[in-house]
Amino acid sequence: MAYSAAVSVIDWLLESDPAIRWQVLRDLTDASPEEVAAERARVEREGWGARLLALQGADGLWDGGACFPASYAGGEPGQPWTATMHTLQTLQIFGLDPASEAARRAIPLVAEHGRWEHDGQRYFDGEVEPCINGRTIETGAYFGVDVTSVVARVVGERLADGGWNCEAEYGSVRSSFHTTINVLDGLLAFERATGGSAAVGEARRGGEEYLLERGLFRRRSTGEVADAAYLDFAFPYYWHHDVLRALDYFRRSGAGRDPRMAEAVEIVRSKRQPDGRWLLDRVHPGRVHFAVEDGEGRPSRWNTLRALRVLDWWQG
Repeated sequence: MAYSAAVSVIDWLLESDPAIRWQVLRDLTDASPEEVAAERARVEREGWGARLLALQGADGLWDGGACFPASYAGGEPGQPWTATMHTLQTLQIFGLDPASEAARRAIPLVAEHGRWEHDGQRYFDGEVEPCINGRTIETGAYFGVDVTSVVARVVGERLADGGWNCEAEYGSVRSSFHTTINVLDGLLAFERATGGSAAVGEARRGGEEYLLERGLFRRRSTGEVADAAYLDFAFPYYWHHDVLRALDYFRRSGAGRDPRMAEAVEIVRSKRQPDGRWLLDRVHPGRVHFAVEDGEGRPSRWNTLRALRVLDWWQG
């Protein structure tokens, strides 16, 4: 149905896929836990979640690869997003229940057959880049896989400024916003799943400080915006950092209202349209299984959902 001022933003969000609806019910309404669980269960059977699950190959992989499709030979616009790592991250964001039959069937196949392109490492053992390993930890922990060895690796790879950088193996001593948010998402998921440890908690707090000292988007040295793309809200975000993703991480972590986030929160608030919705600012280019938004510059249900719950959290 066409959106009009007579239809509330919540109603518009609820007109969408089960992957969005169950999170709207949980985070933005007073729906009962039973209603939320019933809607979440539909992710496995209907809509985007079911479509992604149906694309898993007989070998357990999506598009034949871990980070890149088996057919990838370079030369495409952007990075292809159809391989296993990006698909599992998307299923996790959709909220596929780890206890569902589909997840219990899909994850062991990935564990058995998945191998990283870097050097043939088993999928849930991770590889060498902390940006990849952070995402592996996040999906592994979410879906109930033991990723303790990968966690130990990234905890030991934290740089002196508090964060992480995939270029550290090539000599970089400065952390990256992108790599750090990926590792933080992973460590938070691991702590939620296992209780974590003192070392994991210390590492996560150090990574948070790296972002907070920079207001989530500025250079510490000059105060300038580190990258204008950090102010654009993309979905899916894959490995990319942006202000909305970072704030949603702090919301999920249960963080308090640190004043160093205030400017980032105001950026989120400023992007709210007169009709109460947020737009899709950016699409990270690359091959996809199918689109889950209507395109750049169009109203975005995912950005609207995430922005509303960030503002609710900030406002207490």
